[in-house]
Amino acid sequence: MSARKIALVTGGMGGLGTAICKALAQSNFIVIANCLPDFPPRNDWLERTRAEGFDFHVGEADVCDYDACVVMVKQIEREIGPIDVLVNNAGITRDGIFHKMDRSQWDAVLATNLDSVFNVTHQVLEGMAQRGWGRVINISSVNGVKGQFGQANYSAAKAGILGFTKAVAAEVAKKGVTVNAIAPGYIGTDMVMAIKPEVRDAITDTIPVGRLGRPEEIGGLCAYLASDLAAYITGATININGGLHMY
Repeated sequence: MSARKIALVTGGMGGLGTAICKALAQSNFIVIANCLPDFPPRNDWLERTRAEGFDFHVGEADVCDYDACVVMVKQIEREIGPIDVLVNNAGITRDGIFHKMDRSQWDAVLATNLDSVFNVTHQVLEGMAQRGWGRVINISSVNGVKGQFGQANYSAAKAGILGFTKAVAAEVAKKGVTVNAIAPGYIGTDMVMAIKPEVRDAITDTIPVGRLGRPEEIGGLCAYLASDLAAYITGATININGGLHMY
């Protein structure tokens, strides 16, 4: 078993997840990127990141499925070691004006964005507390802080993460485990960059610093929160949104 600490990133192969995985690896963590079983881009992602000098492990599970999370974490513990850092990053959108939103849109977003946080955290938190060290980092959103037109489901799930973060942080604060949330604004992931330029420019015009965030900036914040230097930060929501929402 390695003396290096082990980090699990859910949704680890997306644009934001990839940046988080890289930042943690550069901070000397052994990193497991979670993805869905039989995720089509899996092998291409591994090949690309290996070419960049990274050696990531993969943890396959649908994080909406509690039992699948049990199996995934047990396999990681058996083959690699206990998880010291968990980044709950998995998320989707199914946008729509509320009166037109159907139940499937609501259920899918709540399951992926909020239930998953319970499903995975529940597998690792007790072990962290028993070992006297751990980090749980939950990726929320500026829209979970302020709300957003057409995103009742997404805003509700991301706001739920903030309450979860504070409550669980209080439970494990004396056991060497910190629990924090990051609320990113608009980040220049591949998905955002694929938006029509005129729409993207209109979004950027609302951001006081005048640009989109970089995925690496979120990754860097995760790496800091996972470090020993961040041991006095817990129950916090850290906003990283270019001044889009200040409070």
